[in-house]
Amino acid sequence: MNLVLHELHARHGARFGDVAGAEVVLDYGDRAAELVALRKSAALLDLSFRGRLCVVGADRARFLHGQVTNDINRLAPGQGCYALLTSNKGRLQADLNVHCLAEELLLDCEPGLTARVTARLEKFIVADDAQIVDVAPHYGLLAVVGPRAAEAVTASGLFATVPAQEFHSLKQTDAALGELYLANVPRAGQPGWDVFVPVASLPAVAARLREAVTGADGTLAGWDALETVRVAAGVPRFGADLDETTLPQEAGLETRAVSFHKGCYIGQEVINRLRTIGQVTRALRGLRLPADLPALPVRGDKLRHADKEVGHITSAARVPWRNANLALASVRREGFAPGTELTLRTATGDWPVQVSALPFPP
Repeated sequence: MNLVLHELHARHGARFGDVAGAEVVLDYGDRAAELVALRKSAALLDLSFRGRLCVVGADRARFLHGQVTNDINRLAPGQGCYALLTSNKGRLQADLNVHCLAEELLLDCEPGLTARVTARLEKFIVADDAQIVDVAPHYGLLAVVGPRAAEAVTASGLFATVPAQEFHSLKQTDAALGELYLANVPRAGQPGWDVFVPVASLPAVAARLREAVTGADGTLAGWDALETVRVAAGVPRFGADLDETTLPQEAGLETRAVSFHKGCYIGQEVINRLRTIGQVTRALRGLRLPADLPALPVRGDKLRHADKEVGHITSAARVPWRNANLALASVRREGFAPGTELTLRTATGDWPVQVSALPFPP
């Protein structure tokens, strides 16, 4: 499905691609400038390709609390959290940004997951007064990301204030634009503010945010630049570094996505047991790749140690400000100690790589 703002992006030189069946802007023709904006000033991204669901009904908080890994019952309107949806075996089914609004819980997820998340949640609605509603056809998502993002959002004049705490949000009602929602959501290891916008108001809001971002020495940015910054920051993404085989502790998500003090939820027993055991058989790690690698490895390329397969690539990027090629990988215990030398097997041959802790040291 095409982005609502497809024609606007095209006028600014956008190159388009597909992620999980959703149209994305890959770049606007100057990837170097986009990378600088994300890291040094502010960038405006159209993230409307992501999934957006609302949980409504009188029992919405109690219901969702029993479905995800984090503590939903503690959230007051204007607060939020990062949470995981897991199977009864504790393995990931999706990761979610959860925003508690006055009359609903807003869930923001990776592209291509709307139907799966909806089905998973509806499966457990029995006597609860709770309904799952796909709101993506009604609200788009723009994000301002980078060190000067708050400055740019403020300069846009769309909101009276900017939430200072992560996952805090506010609503602004505008006579012409409708109800806008602003949430403090870091993206790719950078400060970020998500702006949820009625579809009819997307062109007007995008224009004001673009002007404000330009005033903060920033620019429009696309998926490729965001992915590069994400990999360099060591931030995992569901659909690449996280999938249905991943346990939260294997990706280091337990500290920010799991509450070990809440009541029962689907998958809790396995996740708590793993916490007691205190170790995992595999983990997400960084890899430093050779500088002369002719082509980046692709997801699934194998890693070997002492003539044994010990893992595979999940994401990779050329990182110009580090003058380095970096990757994220799922690596078994026998090869995941930082500093371990592994062999990467790609279509262009075998290459020596070194394991790094995450985030990557400077």
